[in-house]
Amino acid sequence: MRPFLLDYVASQGHVVFENGLYNLNIIGIRTPDDSANKFNDRMCVVYKDEQGWVTRTWPCTTDPGTYWREHPMKVTGTAIMAPGQYRGSHKLGRHRGQYAALVQSGGRVSYYRDANKDDILDMDPETEQSGYIGLNIHKSSSRESGSENVDRWSAGCQVFAKPGSDGFEAFMALCDKSAETYGPKFTYTLVVAPGV
Repeated sequence: MRPFLLDYVASQGHVVFENGLYNLNIIGIRTPDDSANKFNDRMCVVYKDEQGWVTRTWPCTTDPGTYWREHPMKVTGTAIMAPGQYRGSHKLGRHRGQYAALVQSGGRVSYYRDANKDDILDMDPETEQSGYIGLNIHKSSSRESGSENVDRWSAGCQVFAKPGSDGFEAFMALCDKSAETYGPKFTYTLVVAPGV
């Protein structure tokens, strides 16, 4: 039976990948907890392996840390990725040229600009834009324990709290395995948790 999360993604009008082994559905879930500077969202990968459906999930952030909310890189404000499905938007690459990650591949993503420099997320539809601005999927600290606070780790990227085998490293291993069959590009879907 297909996992509920894929039913929910499909109910939002998005495509789900059900054919073949390790054909990854990469899904970010923005939770109702909007506490600033915390890894209070979830990164999920849903796929089939030789035994059937598998769902893996890890703590992450889908919005920028307090530092970048208060010190935006652009005068128009800090980027906050908008919920949606972005087909082929990310590929295997190197985050800032430093380590393996999923990097925005040139596929357009939608995002809001929050310009009032406080710790509250402002997702005003009037500020929504789309384009290529380097919203990658990467890790926080390289320390094994990861990071408790988002701080400067995200200026709009989707960022894993933990770097190791219980977080980002496990995610990238799945991406590498999937790429052997389906190639280096991936679709990323960001949804808001049901009931929010």
